[in-house]
Amino acid sequence: MSPTEAPRPGTPRAGPAPGALLLCRAEPESVASAAQLLRERMLLTGAGAQWSVLVPEGKPWQQGGEPVDRVLTGWATALAVGAPWPVLALWWDADRSGYTLASGFRRPVGYVWLANGTPAGEDEAMRTFATRLGLDPVLDVQSLNALMEPDPAADARARLRGLLAVLTRAGLTLPTGLTPGEAADRLREVARVQPDARPVEWSGWRDAVRAELDVVESSRLGPWLPWAGTPGARVLALAQVAAGVPLTAFGLRRRSGGWITAGTLLLAHGALGLAYDLARPRD
Repeated sequence: MSPTEAPRPGTPRAGPAPGALLLCRAEPESVASAAQLLRERMLLTGAGAQWSVLVPEGKPWQQGGEPVDRVLTGWATALAVGAPWPVLALWWDADRSGYTLASGFRRPVGYVWLANGTPAGEDEAMRTFATRLGLDPVLDVQSLNALMEPDPAADARARLRGLLAVLTRAGLTLPTGLTPGEAADRLREVARVQPDARPVEWSGWRDAVRAELDVVESSRLGPWLPWAGTPGARVLALAQVAAGVPLTAFGLRRRSGGWITAGTLLLAHGALGLAYDLARPRD
């Protein structure tokens, strides 16, 4: 079950403050370029071998009435559509905790636990999560299955910590203090004092898109870029436009900056690809 399918009332219940982390399976240098496109102030630091973590400096889920899970799903999707690595969003509030995994143009998958730790997701989502991250099909999947079983001693935060324990075998090592369940202000303070911490800020469309394209061009997606002039690039451009229109419309209806950004990026990439294909001399 996607954590964004069932909206909740706009007035939050009393309880722990919402918080979130964005985990990217890439080095900070690659993440810094792509993260500019979110147009959100964040702090970036390393989180183990081939992992980075983004800590939001703002709290848009408190400003616009949009729940934290929907905000983070939009952000993760926007990052993933323009990067060759997956993005894992962890989020929590007074009622629930969960994750959303976004990878390329595939539909994001997520899982939710109620505040008392009761599983409220679908088993298939957890299996897809393990497959897309290339986790061990025996050892890691067994550990993930345990997170979907009733456990009176484990609340929602403990479930997220259990999820992170599985990912340590995939190289993830979060800095001490960046713990699910902590308030957003506390997470920001911890991230700021990390030796390799750096701010991620919006630098304008030209610089941000150029940096993001540099990241993609150096990846295995290079042959699919607009200027590659291949049949695959043409098909990808059409698919991007077809997906970007409804995604942008969805973001506008929901007033979700993350979804709007994701849709806008798809439309921009697709339009660029089609324009290049039409202008390119034919043999």
